[in-house]
Amino acid sequence: MLLVDDILLFPVRSVFWIFREIHNAAQEELASEAENISAELRDLYMRLETGRISEQVFAQEEKILLERLDKSQRRKGGLEASEGEVKEQFPSLERKIA
Repeated sequence: MLLVDDILLFPVRSVFWIFREIHNAAQEELASEAENISAELRDLYMRLETGRISEQVFAQEEKILLERLDKSQRRKGGLEASEGEVKEQFPSLERKIA
């Protein structure tokens, strides 16, 4: 009986596996994007401290980078919320797949 269940649930498991892989790839991309923006911010602060840029240029570039970082964090929060919604809608399938 378990073999029949495995055969019948294979398409569903495959689809969930694909969605899980896409989700993981998106999470990794968002994490690396946030790290890149943080590195750019550190570089910007260093350029200000060494006098290579003025405070006006610093303020403009900092605003742009902080907006990008905020958007990245909101997107990351949206992905986490959507994952929770899927698990709430299909709790029995999630247990069988895992």
